[in-house]
Amino acid sequence: MTEWLARICARKAVLVLGIWAVLAIVGGILGDDAELGLNLGPVDFLDSATTTEFKLGGGAEAPRAERLLQDRLRGPKPRTEIVIVQSDSLTVEDPEFAAKVVELASQLQALGPETVSTVEHYFVPEQLLPLLTPEQLAQREQTVSADGRTTIMRLTLTGDFDQALKNVEPVLDVVDEADGEDGFRVLIVGDASISHEQNELAESDLRQGERIGLPVALIILVVLFGTIVAALMPVGLSIVCVVVAFGITALIGQVFDLIFFVTLMIIMIGLAVGIDYSLIIISRYRDELARGLDVQAAIARAGATAGRTVLFSGLTVVIALCGMLIVPFSFFQSLGIGAILVVLVALAATLTLLPANLALHGTMINRLPVPFFGKRSTQPDDPSNASGHGFWDRITRVVMRFPHISIAVVAAPMVVAIVFYFQIDTGLNGVDVFPEGAQSREAFEVMEQDFSFGLVYPTEIVIDGNIGEDGSPVRNAIVKLQTSLEGDQRLVLASPEPLVNDAGDLAVVTLYIQGESRSQATVDVATVIREEYIPAAFEGVEAEVLVGGVTAETADVFSTVSTYTPIVFAFVLGCSFLILMLVFRSLVIPIKAVIMNLLSVGTAYGLLVLVFQKGVARDLLGFQEAEVIDAWIPLFLFSILFGLSMDYHVFLLSRIRERFDQTGDNAEAVAYGLRSTAGLITGAALIMVAVFGAFAAGDTIINQQVGFGLSVAIFLDATLVRSVLVPATMELLGSRNWYLPSFLRWLPDLRVEAEEGTDPRSSELER
Repeated sequence: MTEWLARICARKAVLVLGIWAVLAIVGGILGDDAELGLNLGPVDFLDSATTTEFKLGGGAEAPRAERLLQDRLRGPKPRTEIVIVQSDSLTVEDPEFAAKVVELASQLQALGPETVSTVEHYFVPEQLLPLLTPEQLAQREQTVSADGRTTIMRLTLTGDFDQALKNVEPVLDVVDEADGEDGFRVLIVGDASISHEQNELAESDLRQGERIGLPVALIILVVLFGTIVAALMPVGLSIVCVVVAFGITALIGQVFDLIFFVTLMIIMIGLAVGIDYSLIIISRYRDELARGLDVQAAIARAGATAGRTVLFSGLTVVIALCGMLIVPFSFFQSLGIGAILVVLVALAATLTLLPANLALHGTMINRLPVPFFGKRSTQPDDPSNASGHGFWDRITRVVMRFPHISIAVVAAPMVVAIVFYFQIDTGLNGVDVFPEGAQSREAFEVMEQDFSFGLVYPTEIVIDGNIGEDGSPVRNAIVKLQTSLEGDQRLVLASPEPLVNDAGDLAVVTLYIQGESRSQATVDVATVIREEYIPAAFEGVEAEVLVGGVTAETADVFSTVSTYTPIVFAFVLGCSFLILMLVFRSLVIPIKAVIMNLLSVGTAYGLLVLVFQKGVARDLLGFQEAEVIDAWIPLFLFSILFGLSMDYHVFLLSRIRERFDQTGDNAEAVAYGLRSTAGLITGAALIMVAVFGAFAAGDTIINQQVGFGLSVAIFLDATLVRSVLVPATMELLGSRNWYLPSFLRWLPDLRVEAEEGTDPRSSELER
């Protein structure tokens, strides 16, 4: 199929290029990606397709609690922001302080009811004070710090979360303008403002990743290909893939909410695999040209061999990424959808757009040679000739001659690194690890010092049952629960009385937990409430009690990831094993592949712990300190890395199998496979490392952890694992590499690469 596609697209090159040009333009209009400088349409469909609001499925407790409150008590969750006003010299008793707060409140209220619904602050007119209830008076006193130099005002943004995210922008403008005026410090923190700043930080990291990753990848391509034209082609193709994937994502996001991280995923994976796949095809095409084939025949030959490798590798990546769709968490599902989409687009572009582009360029692909490196463009690549592969030939000789030592030297330090994985502390990094100078981080520090950050994200205990009057079983249980909560120094009750709905069948107790709302410490407190305080208070009482709020939702995320991790591992490992067994008709090959991939992923896990938690070389690399690795990162890295690492494994083993089928000599086939692919695999890996490493250089700790984990694992996998461990183990096992029990020999033979001797000009199609 890949040969047929290559032939057709090469013959209809102008038509194929026209189709992809239309797709790119439409994708640019729908995606309207400013980072890539497109801005082709008046409406940003991609922006409306993404959100920063995470959603949990699978019957998680916190979302159930929120649905009860929404349906039977208060309606949609109010989107509250807290504005902090602080002075170094004045207190709330000073008229100047009161004037500042009242003026700021007026400016916020003046934004209109379509933006701000309510604004509440300490400075209530004296004539209204007698009208306040005891609960309202108590809440009023909670808005002033102990030293009187800081006060907070609560404002409610109009609309749901996505509307609030837009409405917070003019609010931020008012706050920024007021900050620093008359000696007052003014900050804001809340769901919408944190999400807004998080979006800005992510966009900044994206731009930095593009500025660093693309130029470095281009330099590596120039070194590999030796000509400017050949080097530019993969970069151009990868950009087209990203743009088209953005357009498709924008359409999907109109019916299915996608987390805004999907754009980061598409750019990272799209640039990496788009360059990677086209690199493999172009390298084979240039080799065939150098061997004397004409342009059309060289394209067909590249499609029949490298094209089949790319197709199989890409489908293996997609299958591995499908594991992320199993987890009932919008974050994982969004990243999985984005990655799958861009890989499929990259496959389509590599198998259709690239042959058409090669047909139009013909031998001009070797134009604009670079001094020294440009000599490669006119030299045929004959991997069977060891003398033509100096460095990798020497590596091959050493690995094949001393396989035991090679395995020990490489595997031992990787196993040592894996040991550190068992010391990993997982959690969720929140606003407290935002970059220095971030407003949300500064607001967090003020709230923790003078109030409680729990005021920003209150925890809500929802009681579903017949509440009844004082003395009823449910009422008594609520009182007992509140007594337990009041005795915990880590908690503050928002009100002495629960809020009950009109029907009397639902109540909510609101409380504040000290600390960053997504930290492990606050999650532990929420777990104590769920597993100790509530069961003790409601034992024997007919009522369902649920804990909601951001902290409880974070606990649900931890539980969901823990529950689904073994399921995803089993799915990805099982599918990979079956596919490799079918392709290479061996039980040994897929077993080793699974072990090798787990070795790479495990080493990445261990290095994450060493760098981010233990601090090894952290300052040298410019990373932030982190007490925890985000709980979703290990599972995310596994799905991504297991798919991407299969690229190199399949590419190497397909060449080995191809040679083994021709000669029947395992040792010679392994040597051939390593010599013929090691340079290309290493170059492709360096490109991925450049792309992922560029994102690791961002300011946000999430991108640092993800980028570092991906780049380290890919580098180790392509160099040490594929170029040393795989050939060394294959040398030791000899012909046993290809062992397939007789009862499995009925399995179909799905070879990846066509036989080397097949001439595409004599194919059945041509005849």
